[in-house]
Amino acid sequence: MTLGLYAGSFDPITKGHLDIVQRAASIAGKLVLAVFDTPSKGLLFSTNERLQLCQSAVAGMKNVEVAKFSGLLVEFARSINANFMIRGLRNITDLDYEVAMLMMNRKLNPRVDTIFLYTSQEYQSISSSLIKEVASFGGDITDLVTKDVAQALKSKLSAQAQ
Repeated sequence: MTLGLYAGSFDPITKGHLDIVQRAASIAGKLVLAVFDTPSKGLLFSTNERLQLCQSAVAGMKNVEVAKFSGLLVEFARSINANFMIRGLRNITDLDYEVAMLMMNRKLNPRVDTIFLYTSQEYQSISSSLIKEVASFGGDITDLVTKDVAQALKSKLSAQAQ
């Protein structure tokens, strides 16, 4: 069975991310959605909150599991015996960054390849950062995130405002 790995901070997970997850899951026997367990550097949600939001978002996808990781992604890929890593792209700027990352990952572990998937057109202009900004000003994000994420953002931002 082929094992794919799609990783990110997912702070929070968006429908753009889920677009990539759904398409990656269709080409992998199993897909691991890996949440980067970073130190608190500008993240709105804790690692556990991000894990829960990701688990909720992929609950109906039978061949997708959620895990957390720290350290180098390529080392995590090796530890779970991933056949390939998925990287989502929205634009040419993403591509420039991701190609540099691909080359470093290939040097560190030539056995794990990288597959790029461009997000669908309706999600190309969204990012987690932009969604957090819009939500902080009371903008409507309901068509860009799941209901659970929208509620979590509302709760988190209202708690911070107090």
